[in-house]
Amino acid sequence: MNTLSKNMVNLILFGPPGSGKGTQSANIIEKYGLLHLSTGDLLRSEIAGKTPLGTEAQKFIDQGLLVPDEVVIGMISTKLDANPEARGFIFDGFPRTTVQAEALDKLLSLKKTGISVVLSLEVPEDELVRRLLDRGLTSGRSDDASEDVVKKRIVEYHNKTAPVADHYAKFGKLKKVKGEGTIENIFELLSKEIEELMGVRV
Repeated sequence: MNTLSKNMVNLILFGPPGSGKGTQSANIIEKYGLLHLSTGDLLRSEIAGKTPLGTEAQKFIDQGLLVPDEVVIGMISTKLDANPEARGFIFDGFPRTTVQAEALDKLLSLKKTGISVVLSLEVPEDELVRRLLDRGLTSGRSDDASEDVVKKRIVEYHNKTAPVADHYAKFGKLKKVKGEGTIENIFELLSKEIEELMGVRV
């Protein structure tokens, strides 16, 4: 099994719907040269490539079941092994539960690395609702159109990710970042946290 660089910076970026996570994730990837590790993209690529893991995943999807964590972890492992020279990874869409977080920690530890920091974009609920409803006017997404649906999505996000945030907080790896203001201001705050980790003089 390949081991990865000890100086690798591995990030998890958390943010409720409407927090600008997608935009900031793209900014981080561009500025710091981290690789984007999206479990959704990995699944699609493994299935399209008809790899053993992709074939396994397809069986569950065909039955309307969730792809088991161990299959997803296997895909993440393959991606890490394929990029030993990477400066680091930004994890997107994973981990969503404490069990997944523990499995990811174990995998990274086997590869002599780990999660460096979890950056959580903090935005008040009324601001999130306003942003999503505004987006709904132009995006045509049905889940952005109704205030009730928007609020349910935010509640579901907090219920699911709060335990994962708590898991990393125990290890002193959770950093809360103010997610209000301009895209540039928020990115500046995120950069400050990342550069502290990388030992870059800000």
